[in-house]
Amino acid sequence: MNESILIVDDEKEIADLIEVCLKNEGYQVYKFYSGEGVLQCIAEQHPDLAILDVMLPDIDGFSLLQEIRKQYFFPVIMLTAKVEDMDKIMGLTLGADDYITKPFNPLELTARVKTQLRRYKRYNQEDKPKAEVQIYDIRGLLINRETHSCTLYEQPLNLTPLEFSILWYLCEHKGKVVSSEELFEQVWGEKYLENSSNTVMAHIGRLREKLHEPAKHPKFIKTIWGVGYKIEE
Repeated sequence: MNESILIVDDEKEIADLIEVCLKNEGYQVYKFYSGEGVLQCIAEQHPDLAILDVMLPDIDGFSLLQEIRKQYFFPVIMLTAKVEDMDKIMGLTLGADDYITKPFNPLELTARVKTQLRRYKRYNQEDKPKAEVQIYDIRGLLINRETHSCTLYEQPLNLTPLEFSILWYLCEHKGKVVSSEELFEQVWGEKYLENSSNTVMAHIGRLREKLHEPAKHPKFIKTIWGVGYKIEE
């Protein structure tokens, strides 16, 4: 049986677009333009993932999320036109697994759906010792040490062995700040010198270019000024 996705969005064009994208990937889709009937659908059909709009005509997405989390633990992605940090924090606090704002890239949304389903259904990497982890899947960025391959939203990235090692090390320590000194000594395998930070900075810059990262607001490799670099979960 194909995995099923629940879509709840009052903007018909957006809901229909998401439906087409997901059906093209082989998913079964349940679609609603309001909150009415959503909980009944969940109880009867048991979807594997839900995409919820925050602003609905009869109930806000946060309230619907709260109702879902009383009984169910499948992944939920919040979809909204709002960009305020407090809205994102509220959604994640109430139990959302991811958060994406409109307008969005359909490829990115599809990749995030796949990321959440992999995490929920198969990998569950947090329960494995680090030595056993061969794949990291972070919001559509998939890096596989076994095949030495890396994709972004399912598009292959042409990384040099050094770039791959940098990205793998940051993913391996996701959520933690890695200093330039630690990164250089662990990846390059050499003693950190005064100009080594420039070497690290140049390679991080190149990696960001390949990840199509905006310089001021990168999605993946964050700069923690005066400390180092971090990839967030």
